[in-house]
Amino acid sequence: MDKFYGRKLQLLPSTNHQDIPPTSLVIQAVQKVKTRYQCFRCGNQNQHFFSTHFCAKCSSLCTYCRKCIIMGKMSTCIELVINEVDMKLDSSITGLEWDGKLSPQQKEASIKVVEAVNENQNLLLWAVCGAGKTEMLFEGIEAALQQGKFVCITTPRVDVVLELATRFRQAFPTISLSVLYGGSEEIWDGNRITICTVHQLMKFRRTFHLLIIDEVDAFPYNIETHLHWVANESRTIKGSTVQMTATPSSEQQLLALKDKIKNVMVPARYHRQPLPVPSFEWIGNWRKTIRKSQELPTSLEKWIKLFIQKSCPIFLFVPTINECIFIEEAVKKITIKSASVNSQDPQRHEKVSAFRNGDTQVLITTTILERGVTISNSQIAVIGADEEIFTESALVQIAGRAGRHIKYANGEVIFFHNGISEEMVKAKKQILLMNHLGFEKGWLDHK
Repeated sequence: MDKFYGRKLQLLPSTNHQDIPPTSLVIQAVQKVKTRYQCFRCGNQNQHFFSTHFCAKCSSLCTYCRKCIIMGKMSTCIELVINEVDMKLDSSITGLEWDGKLSPQQKEASIKVVEAVNENQNLLLWAVCGAGKTEMLFEGIEAALQQGKFVCITTPRVDVVLELATRFRQAFPTISLSVLYGGSEEIWDGNRITICTVHQLMKFRRTFHLLIIDEVDAFPYNIETHLHWVANESRTIKGSTVQMTATPSSEQQLLALKDKIKNVMVPARYHRQPLPVPSFEWIGNWRKTIRKSQELPTSLEKWIKLFIQKSCPIFLFVPTINECIFIEEAVKKITIKSASVNSQDPQRHEKVSAFRNGDTQVLITTTILERGVTISNSQIAVIGADEEIFTESALVQIAGRAGRHIKYANGEVIFFHNGISEEMVKAKKQILLMNHLGFEKGWLDHK
């Protein structure tokens, strides 16, 4: 049986088993709702991901969910145990020991988060890359803890979970905290703060009074709509959900700009310098050039050499894993201090560490590093920026790797292309809009 934490929204007939605690609820894992099947672990309602076969366990036809089968088989004859947890509020809990200082724009956002917590409202926190979103959450989380609420910070990527865990353990050292992701050895034991990947939310029902979804536009949360159901089920009916991102969907942007949804916008970084605006440079058929001559196109090579001479770390973003390899060979003709990383690279973390430490100067990467990695004084180039993988969101996030440090606020971002795409134009417009709003609010020092 798959153990769940928290409360179940819908009660179903239970069976008697001696190994099930009397306070627990038993539900049928896969149910037919009217004419369609639904998996009550992952929320999947796409009939394409259900299969029916003769089941040896129940000696009859049985339907199971293929959407979440990697986490164990869920079928119409499988029962899920929902553990009833004592969620009594305890107002004696505090624990914020962060001694940093918020900038005026961060403080404004922090106040909105506290309001959302106190009033059990939902909030979109739209803050540019490098604005310090994590710090903006601290006072809201402290308010939730003081009210005895349970808090969850969830994000699509394991890398971000690990980074957040370190920061929250430093900020809330006396609060019980669990960190959950695939392969994690920790378990949830009624912890007041939970940091996890979005898939781990499948283990919870009506548990968290404050649910914070970081990088809400990132894969797979932005694609797998069943995860939205999972997130909603993990939060208490009366509670708050804070969605955080630097790159909301077009629909969310429109609703926020028209104040149709409760939101707070932070269009400036803490150092009060504008976001680096990407420039566009035509590069032609760069694949053909590199494969034919094993050398980089002239404009790209010139750009890389310029920043090598300035001893700057350089990100080269490429469309696919295959291109990492042959581009790396061409880059090595310029500098041996180069490496490539992708999602399938077992040495990915070591290579990023070498880049961070200065042992590597040029890092060729797929979009796997578009978020969550901050390298001081880094310069950014996107090769093939016009290709489908580089959406508006991805390009804004990639551009957000530059200019994050107060000493190096003017990093360069360049999109090499074989024809300007609509997504490139939209990304540049969004960055220009943020800078415009930052100046308008008086949060940026100069143009």
